[in-house]
Amino acid sequence: MRNYIGNEITLMQYIFLIHGIQVGAGVLQLPRIMAEKVGMNGWIPLICGWLLSSTASLIIIQIMKKNPQSTLMDVMTTYFGKFIGKISSILLLVYFSIVSFTLIQKSILFIQVWLLPGIPSYIIMFLFSVPTYIIARNGIRIISRYAELVFFLMLWMPLFYIVALNQNHHWVHLLPLFKNIQQGLMATGSTIVSFLGFEVAFLFYPFLKEKKAASWGIIIANSLSLLVFLFVTISCFLFFSPDEITQYYEPTLSMLKVVEFRFIERMEIIFLAFYLFILSTTWIPYMYSMAFCTKWLFNKGNVKNYLLLSLIFFIIIMYFVVPTFPGNDLLSGFYEKIGVVFFYFFPVFLLIYSFIYYRIRGRITK
Repeated sequence: MRNYIGNEITLMQYIFLIHGIQVGAGVLQLPRIMAEKVGMNGWIPLICGWLLSSTASLIIIQIMKKNPQSTLMDVMTTYFGKFIGKISSILLLVYFSIVSFTLIQKSILFIQVWLLPGIPSYIIMFLFSVPTYIIARNGIRIISRYAELVFFLMLWMPLFYIVALNQNHHWVHLLPLFKNIQQGLMATGSTIVSFLGFEVAFLFYPFLKEKKAASWGIIIANSLSLLVFLFVTISCFLFFSPDEITQYYEPTLSMLKVVEFRFIERMEIIFLAFYLFILSTTWIPYMYSMAFCTKWLFNKGNVKNYLLLSLIFFIIIMYFVVPTFPGNDLLSGFYEKIGVVFFYFFPVFLLIYSFIYYRIRGRITK
């Protein structure tokens, strides 16, 4: 077990850290995905996904309560030995590397399509790397404070959608409300990946000051994400017709094209520029998690050094590999499958094993 005292975060920061990770690039495409899967009842699987993610989150918290000063790697070392602990750190390192790279790449693609079509991806990656390193090098406390700050600074952004809906909306698009409920339930698998982000509780639970309130904190984080998903999805469903919404790759941005003022016309561009702050609250914690796992694996050096090396490596990849949406979708599908298996099913196994482990250990102690 290693000492993680000295970089504690508050419950509020813990909530906004998890919420910021969940609400990222996926929100821009979520309404289209739900419309393709379920039609205009796409809000049903979102609620089901929230229930499953909240259940998995509570299971993770119950596991960590038995090991309040440990990360997942420490827990695996305690239960299965040093070798399995090292293997778990390698698997987490690979997972966080793929996720962080995929999220940054998707953000770069959005910028190239909507804002800077002529700028090479490695240049944008370099520009992303500077603030990412400045924020993440100072540890999880600063990252959490940044996520909290971004949340409150961006509370005005839903006004864009209210203005757009004021110009065009049709409630009839949502009718009938409970059509194809079974199909909606079957599409829950497409929404649980949107709630991925709660898995960082495996790493950052030891840093939380108010550990007794961890369960409430992670439920609140999931609930905030659900509200955002429902608001954006229903807004797009009201604005677009059932056939029209599937024609837009990012309907969340496309519906803002109707918002115009005398001094500016392309309000969706302004929205995306500010939305970059929200996107950064997704990839920065994952980048730090990747560096944190590397530091834990080798047990030497400094997290910020591994973080710097990771950012340089990403820039080099962007220089030689031109990102595309189909390629990014393949990466997203890959890590989403891994995330569902490891963070929805694995916690159940680990909770059962921990119960058996402490029962046997208690008998041996007696």
